[in-house]
Amino acid sequence: ANDTGFRNSIKFLVEFLKYNHRRINMKIGSLDTKKKVVLVAELSANHKQDLNLAKETIEAAKEAGADAVKLQTYTPDTITLDCKKEDFFINRGTLWDGEYLYELYKKAYTPWEWHEELFSLCKKLNLECFSAPFDMSAVDLLEGLNTAAFKIASFEITDIPLINYCASKTKPIIISTGIANLCDIDLAVNEVRKYHNDVMLLKCTSSYPAPLSEVNLLNIPTLKETFGVEVGLSDHTLGISIPIASVALGARLIEKHFILDKNIKTPDSDFSIDKNEFASMAKAVREVEEALGEKKYTVTEKMKINKKGARSLYVVKDIKKGETFTSENIKSIRPGFGLHPKYLPQILGKIASQDLKKGDRMKIEYIRMRNV
Repeated sequence: ANDTGFRNSIKFLVEFLKYNHRRINMKIGSLDTKKKVVLVAELSANHKQDLNLAKETIEAAKEAGADAVKLQTYTPDTITLDCKKEDFFINRGTLWDGEYLYELYKKAYTPWEWHEELFSLCKKLNLECFSAPFDMSAVDLLEGLNTAAFKIASFEITDIPLINYCASKTKPIIISTGIANLCDIDLAVNEVRKYHNDVMLLKCTSSYPAPLSEVNLLNIPTLKETFGVEVGLSDHTLGISIPIASVALGARLIEKHFILDKNIKTPDSDFSIDKNEFASMAKAVREVEEALGEKKYTVTEKMKINKKGARSLYVVKDIKKGETFTSENIKSIRPGFGLHPKYLPQILGKIASQDLKKGDRMKIEYIRMRNV
């Protein structure tokens, strides 16, 4: 019995170490989230059913600093029913209240016949392209286009058969957590890990637009620690301050709804940002990313030079040999070429070993070690 228990413990340890070895790892095509924060422009419904507008939007996203473009792959029939029963009527205090689900998705979906052309455009622009599938047939379409990853939308996190089918394709899986509780996230992540896929969780607030009081960015490091995965942000707030702040808390991917022109009215336009805002966000994210640096106490060469501007001990009045060091003739002042200020208490009351002039750097050898 003891041998069996020992073998089980070793087996558990091996699996644990294997898990920990790959636990913080996420690549989306050519994009390594360890090396840089990935900036994703979400096309969503902002093409307004116009292929040329969709392509112009993707081109603008590239110019604004996006690393990737994200689509949504569904049709009204693959995501809901054409049904006028009360269950299918939107009345939850949203931007879309007053519409039936089928009619909303009919206006918002990205035609499937566009996908190949949009993926090709992204490739031409050196943008990674991936999408959120909403049923198995969408997964098949995206797999045929060699999608860089599969995104599980917030409202699909409980669709375990869909998650399982996506994971079976062995692509990276990005899971949005907008409506999820801890059990939902755990169930989804464990389903993906059955196939040993790279997995990323996105902190998300499923309100459109999302109020700042509900964002809870502090959950970013918590998700990372709890599930041992890279974490990003799927942001629905207005403006760009929240994505920038999220990077300081460890977000390695930012997903933001992108629109070519805010005068274009679409189901998602009210919480989308345009080219100028995205570019400002990208610049700020890169600056924060650079400023985060490393966890270390080492001093750079420039810091060493600048440290000479710090305080140190100097003679501030002429001192004769044999005279006593006092707070009147030796002080801690700038610059930093003299003795460290920590020695001042030991020096006060001691005797000068030689004549000293105002402005001399204080040195140990200027102290008479004993009275003779």
